[in-house]
Amino acid sequence: MSTSAQPAAPKVRVCKTIDVPRNSMRCFDVGGSPVLIANVEGDFYAIADTCTHADGSLSIGRLDTAARTVECPEHAAIFDLKSGEALGYPAERPVAAYGLTVEGDDIHVCVEAE
Repeated sequence: MSTSAQPAAPKVRVCKTIDVPRNSMRCFDVGGSPVLIANVEGDFYAIADTCTHADGSLSIGRLDTAARTVECPEHAAIFDLKSGEALGYPAERPVAAYGLTVEGDDIHVCVEAE
């Protein structure tokens, strides 16, 4: 029986690790879409930057490093940085979560949501 391997999702270099200091987040254009990259205690995450409730920019919201979540500045919806899951009303739908790798000092993001 033969098994064909799935092709790897395309990834793009987005920034350097120093561009997102420890316990902060920034928005970057990745393939024409706004993507939030967060650095929580040296762990990096990538999710869509646009809130699914009212289109607010999550990167200007509040980062909770203990919970590893971001709160939308518009209406306080909360999203998990790892999965993109909506954890707090009024958002009911998750944001896209993206694969992220650090290669040396470069941060790469998979351009397809996980």
